[in-house]
Amino acid sequence: MPALRRSKLVSIAVASASGLALLAGPALADDRGGNGNVGNTPPTGTPTGASDPGRGSISASAGVQYDTSKNGTPGRGGRVGPLTPVGNWSPPACWYQPTYTPAQMKASAETVWAEDSPSQEFKNGERDYFVNGKPYTNFNLDKAGQGYFWSGYTPPANYDEPGASSCTDEPFWVDKGQPAPPGHRNAVTPEILAELAYEQILIPQGTANINPPSPQTVNVPTWVWLDAATFRPVSVTAYLPDYGISATTTATPVSMRIDPGTPDAQLYPATGTCPLNADRIGTPYTPGAADPPPCGVTYLRSTQNAGPYQLTATVTWHISWTGTGQPEPKPLPQGAFGQPQDITVREVQTINR
Repeated sequence: MPALRRSKLVSIAVASASGLALLAGPALADDRGGNGNVGNTPPTGTPTGASDPGRGSISASAGVQYDTSKNGTPGRGGRVGPLTPVGNWSPPACWYQPTYTPAQMKASAETVWAEDSPSQEFKNGERDYFVNGKPYTNFNLDKAGQGYFWSGYTPPANYDEPGASSCTDEPFWVDKGQPAPPGHRNAVTPEILAELAYEQILIPQGTANINPPSPQTVNVPTWVWLDAATFRPVSVTAYLPDYGISATTTATPVSMRIDPGTPDAQLYPATGTCPLNADRIGTPYTPGAADPPPCGVTYLRSTQNAGPYQLTATVTWHISWTGTGQPEPKPLPQGAFGQPQDITVREVQTINR
């Protein structure tokens, strides 16, 4: 294949309900994945192009789909948001996914060839590639319904990420139910689907429960715990319609690390890390409960001259996944999130007689 064509797929067009819409290559669409079902029933729930419906959806109908029916729900504070992976890790900034039917690929290429700007050398190379059997003949129109041309896709949120523009291979054909041919780095696999599902996971992003409520009192223990109903395992499934591959990534809360926001404090337990206990982290305060709490903090100095302390309860989430044909999945990094909250501590004066 001429080097010119390798580096300059000027533009491609995809069929849509309103006609042909030009896109720059690699495919820079307006969502994290495809939206729409092209014949397969999703594993469970309702498929969506991303966990945030406000982001729109890609023009192609066969890209990565997400089932977010078991994703996180808002907890105390009323918000959800993404996990922060522990360590230097991030999902792919771009990937190759099913994008064009033979008819869409033909319309796309012919729209580009009708323009004046591409060189004749480029057009000739493209015709050899898609029409003249090097390697495809007549855009694989005789294989309509049997597969898709896959192309590079970069979500808008990743445009400034390293590697966002690295998925520049020419569109390549993959039969339905078959893996992508070797040599295309970041062509969708179950492992990549697991990584993309990780990015879609949402967790509660509120503050921990404390008792007594603020203001706190010097030398009086404060109980800290999380809502059992919202801090529970959540999962997202990513899958490719018609290709029979999927991956489900699950985040499970395992511990909470308390940072009191000052060294003038005593933690319970002394490490400051409260493990998962049955279905919750920490123990809710009940009247008459004995001190000290199993999970909490005692402030030893007031905030009178220092301003409020920033108490942060950071939850660590264990990440696991299962995928098509993956008996021993490659581990994914744990995730964490902590939301600081202001704590005012007062000192109560007593009179000795």
